[in-house]
Amino acid sequence: MNAALALSLIFLLTISVPVAIAIALASIFGITFFSNLPLLVVPQKMFTGLDSFPLMAVPFFILAGNLMTKGGISHRLVDFAKSLVGACRAGWARPRCWPA
Repeated sequence: MNAALALSLIFLLTISVPVAIAIALASIFGITFFSNLPLLVVPQKMFTGLDSFPLMAVPFFILAGNLMTKGGISHRLVDFAKSLVGACRAGWARPRCWPA
């Protein structure tokens, strides 16, 4: 089964199928021919694999960064951080910049 999955994946990649679609098709091929599982299990497992908060947080974090860049707030945040630690050469990393 492993050889068939690897060969089907390599074949799909050599005919220029996108990587995500090639992995999905190779998985469906393996489940269809080498397993007793019904094909209805594939979308259920895909949905439960994507239904996690840490995995959903990544695109929202990227969206928040893009919105902050377009809105200009990221430049203001960097300028504020520079005003706090700009006098120190290494910023927060050098504790001797701060009075004891």
